Parts: sequence; C-alpha cells; structure tokens
Amino acid sequence: MMSRPPQIFAASGLLRLPQGVTPRRRSLLMEHAVSLTGVRRARICYVPTAVGDDPAAIAAFGQAFGDTEHTVTHLRLFPQPNHADVRAHLLAQDLIWVGGGSVVNLLAVWRAHRLDAVMREAWEAGVVLGGGSAGSICWHVGGSTDSFSDDLDPVTDALAFLPYSNGVHHDFPDQPRRERFHEYVGSGLLPAGYATDDGTGLHYVGTSLAEAVTSAEGADAYLVEADGAGVVSERPLGARLLA
Repeated sequence: MMSRPPQIFAASGLLRLPQGVTPRRRSLLMEHAVSLTGVRRARICYVPTAVGDDPAAIAAFGQAFGDTEHTVTHLRLFPQPNHADVRAHLLAQDLIWVGGGSVVNLLAVWRAHRLDAVMREAWEAGVVLGGGSAGSICWHVGGSTDSFSDDLDPVTDALAFLPYSNGVHHDFPDQPRRERFHEYVGSGLLPAGYATDDGTGLHYVGTSLAEAVTSAEGADAYLVEADGAGVVSERPLGARLLA
C-alpha cells in the first residue's frame, strides 16, 4: 500500500436526481472518493451493513465498477462474515465505502464484530474511508437519523474518529433534516459539526476538513455551531463543483 495520510470522505448522495439529469454509472462523489486513493487500480471494498447486506445493493455496487480496472469486493456480515480474516481484508484495501441505510443498526453490528477497532486501524494505516448518509454519519460523533422514524432522532454514539457532528441530506424537502440538526447542536446534545446538501461530500485529512465538494449545482456544505446561549449559526463552505 502506498503511504497515505488518514482520510475520510463523508457524503450525502443524491436521493433524487434533478429533472432532466441522466443517472451516471458511478456518481461523481464516488469517483472523487476513488481519486483520493491516488492509485490507478484501486482495491475497493463495499460495506453494506446499513441495509442488512442486501444482495441487490452488493450487485449494483459491483456493476457500477464493471467498466474499470479497479478490484471491487464486499464485506458481508450476515449471517457470518464472508472473509475468513476480516481485518486482513480491510487493511489490504485502498478505499472502504460504506453504504447508506440505518446507522443505528450499522453501529450495533460493527461493534458486535469489533469492526469499529478494525476501521480505526485501517484509517490510521492510510486506507481511505468513505460513505454516504449512514456511511457518513458513522465516522463522526453523531447526527440525526431516521433509523427509528422519520422524526429524525439523535444518534450520539457513533465512532467519533472525527470530533464533529454530521448532518446529511441537509436540504432534503421530505424530512426536517436541517431543523433537527440545528436543534441537536443548539441544545448541546451534539457538538458543532458539518452538514451536507444532497450530492455533496466532505474530505477530511486527519481530523481536519480539507475541502467540501459537490456534484449538484447550487448545493453546499455548512459549518453548524452554537454559541453559549444555544443560538445556532450555519456558515456555507462554498463546496467546489466537481466536473
């Protein structure tokens, strides 16, 4: 493995394609995550724990890279891991991509398999960690989640590799994503953190935010923080539009 600093790419995928936009085989966010590995033929492992290792999700991810030279595998944990040595497999990757779904279920299953410690080891060894939605929140202290209901409950016990909270799908019109994230940061339930509109990702090097990027015109990422009196401010970060 080439020498890389610890990196995380935490994103909100497009829940709805803008009208008139043709779906891509691979999203620009996914291609950007692969580019962070710095290698032409990346070893990529897809981890679909948050959707219960749905076979359709595994097949779709593999098909998305069918026209590339990258080596794509997956880690299945139900009913038992599909790799005899999960740690060795993950440490051999260039990119680990965690799919969206239930972040609450993901965290519980990972901890049962001691995958939380393996993921930290991989991150510190230079494997790029990435993911969307649940696969974004999991690396942070926590965020708001629809794992229990559309009311968006707080999750405060994520892996905390990054010492911030994380809001995903911040501009999604069907759920009060922005309002709940502001509420939890304002009350002190969650620390200050970063939120992403659909189609937008956060690139961290170590625990510092290096850049926000987006695949959607007009979408952005935001720094969300509260003062001592609980007044919440939201500052746009000016996400770079991916070509």
